[in-house]
Amino acid sequence: MSLLSLDELKTLAEKPKSPCVSMYMPMQKAGPEIRQNPIRFKNLVREAEERLDAMGISHTEALEFLKPVHELDTPEFWEHQDSGLAIFVSPEVFRYYRLPYEFQELVVVDGQFHLKPLLHLVNNDGRFYLLALSQKDVRFFEGTRYSIQEVEVENMPKSMDEALNYDETAQEGQFRIATSRGGTSNSMVQPGAFHGQGSPDRDKHQEDILQFCHVIDDALHEKLRNQKVPLVLAGVEYMPPIYQEANTYPHLVEASITGSPESMASEELHDKAWQIAEPLFHQAEQQAIERYQELLGSDTGKASNDIKEIIPAAYYQRIDSLFVPVDRQMWGNFDPDAMTVDLHPEPEPDDEDMLDFAAIHTLLNGGTVYVVEPEKMPDKTLAAAIFRY
Repeated sequence: MSLLSLDELKTLAEKPKSPCVSMYMPMQKAGPEIRQNPIRFKNLVREAEERLDAMGISHTEALEFLKPVHELDTPEFWEHQDSGLAIFVSPEVFRYYRLPYEFQELVVVDGQFHLKPLLHLVNNDGRFYLLALSQKDVRFFEGTRYSIQEVEVENMPKSMDEALNYDETAQEGQFRIATSRGGTSNSMVQPGAFHGQGSPDRDKHQEDILQFCHVIDDALHEKLRNQKVPLVLAGVEYMPPIYQEANTYPHLVEASITGSPESMASEELHDKAWQIAEPLFHQAEQQAIERYQELLGSDTGKASNDIKEIIPAAYYQRIDSLFVPVDRQMWGNFDPDAMTVDLHPEPEPDDEDMLDFAAIHTLLNGGTVYVVEPEKMPDKTLAAAIFRY
């Protein structure tokens, strides 16, 4: 089983090879109802086979194509489940995710994976970063309302010793600071070597820590480029203020987790970080709604609820923020050459969910997607967008 993250989602979205089968099902986790899980699973697989048949793929070929899915159906597999199950199969991809979200039952077979239900989990619904920072241990996490996982960051030091590149052969108290291999994003970090004579003086030690934080910020600069996700800090009392001085990421949260992150398990860090991050998402979503309504009422043309205008705008990287309803679909297709959008009340062969199409392209192009309950949609429409231009 793969771990669900935004990077994993982008991997599924970028240049898939057809046909792509996407399957979603709610799961029963306890009680006699759990016996329904394998039955529901078999019904969905059968539906996928029928959809492949409608695309001209023979039954034998469909069975072989879906063989990895059939092989999941074991007692061991059904013993370990969460609230929802998502499965993706293509000629080059097989992924499945046990997730803490009860999906609407759904099978989609077309030229790309149907990913909109997952956006509710990884994009706007509580996605945040967490930097757990101490002199002896540096960890970076990507989290959501439901989960957190550690992420490797290229060139990011694991400790202050590594960042400052202590020379074991130097006299006690001497050190040399090396800049990140990725270059520096902050004018205060000068290339080359920095030599200093150590002392117990507190200010000198804070200077060392500040340089340590500059190296971390430099590594994160590439990782977080063009992101809008809040970054929460965790560290003993003196660390967050020093890191804030070095920070260049515009979405660093002022509030932080106080205490030694080395002594906190991932679950504890997640709980404390979510307490800080959760209010920010409600605030950002409400601000986006207010901005949309303001722009829609103006003559700037920078907001729309017309799906036939939103689809090409998403494809051509024009959308800054997009609202789409969870568990709703709008079937059709988009011709980028003719700039035309055809919509159908029921899915036809080679159709895509146009709401999913708009959401994924907005996400891949650096926009923000808010997947909300239908009753929370601005103007009660099926799509609402704020354009960059």
